[in-house]
Amino acid sequence: MSGPDDAPDLLYSEAEDDLRAAVRSLLTDRADVPAALARAESGAPYDTALWASLATGIGAAGLLVPQALGGQGASHREAAVVLEELGRAVTPAPYLTSSVIATRTLLALGEAVPGVPGVPAVPAVPAVAELIRALAEGRTVAVLAVPFSTGPDTPLPDAVPDGGIRAVAEAAIADVLLVPAADGLYAVDPAAPGVTVRARTPLDLTRPLSTVTVDAGALAAGTRLAGGTARAAVRSGLLTGAGLLASEQLGLAEGCLEETVRHTRERHQFNRPIGSFQALKHRMAHLWLEVVSARAAARNAADALATGSPDAPMAVAVAQAYCGRVAVHAAEECVQLHGGIGMTWEHPAHLSLKRAKSVEIALGSTGSHREKVAALTALPAPGAPAR
Repeated sequence: MSGPDDAPDLLYSEAEDDLRAAVRSLLTDRADVPAALARAESGAPYDTALWASLATGIGAAGLLVPQALGGQGASHREAAVVLEELGRAVTPAPYLTSSVIATRTLLALGEAVPGVPGVPAVPAVPAVAELIRALAEGRTVAVLAVPFSTGPDTPLPDAVPDGGIRAVAEAAIADVLLVPAADGLYAVDPAAPGVTVRARTPLDLTRPLSTVTVDAGALAAGTRLAGGTARAAVRSGLLTGAGLLASEQLGLAEGCLEETVRHTRERHQFNRPIGSFQALKHRMAHLWLEVVSARAAARNAADALATGSPDAPMAVAVAQAYCGRVAVHAAEECVQLHGGIGMTWEHPAHLSLKRAKSVEIALGSTGSHREKVAALTALPAPGAPAR
């Protein structure tokens, strides 16, 4: 465990505040609620121009990538800030799947730079380095072809299931699929013969899911990126994804609380704002306390990942065990305290609720992360029989 001198830094730096301002300004300028609702209902929620501005214009796609590979050379803390803002606005963008999970998986294929925790060297396989550069520059979207529910400790299959890999998030817009196999990790073109990407009906309309089928010939025709190190790299990518997903959940909760407070200030009953009613004030105050605690958990996870702390698995498990439920609660309150309008398709509150419910079981369920905390602390998990 870390000592007192290794206490995490939960505060935002000036650079992180500047990054937040840039991302929020971009998302605010592109905030067209009717258009976003229409895209979500059409099954194609992505705004390609917005993604280009975020990934390339701001350079957010390369935050986790060292400068030697064409990235920004930042850390998980900065990537967490981007995810907070994307969660706050419930923005459809492949940032978590491509710029975080897939990128971190590829980076983990390289050996660590001595004396610099968490910073990998240039991978030995040229195809890996080239793919990382393409991701960092926003030219390519890569998706790890595993179910979106797969957590850092979930057993990985030795082969693509006969029925395909189900519930792969954002595979429909991927330029490259990273497919784990028994003998390593392969980069596969989703448009290649023998590869099919079939859309599923998702709960979260802003993050489509697909069933991905890759036959043996298509896998053999792909580029083998790694052998024996592949599984550890995939788990590194999933751990990073789970840890930074907490920041997306934090942003979503903050956005729901902010919108709820705004609405209850403007909505009047009996000639007074409904936000002045004591019962509603208590509910929002309780939610604010939950959001503050979620911020501490999410920031702790991001800082632990950024510093390469040995406590990162614990920090990630704690963040996921807590932040998922807070996001759902905030979204539920947003819908309920908006009254009748909150229950309609015309209001975007339902997008927040569906996103919150879907990511509550993404990258490992809340229950699985609680079991991880129990295992790491040698404490009985909730519901486990006493010894």
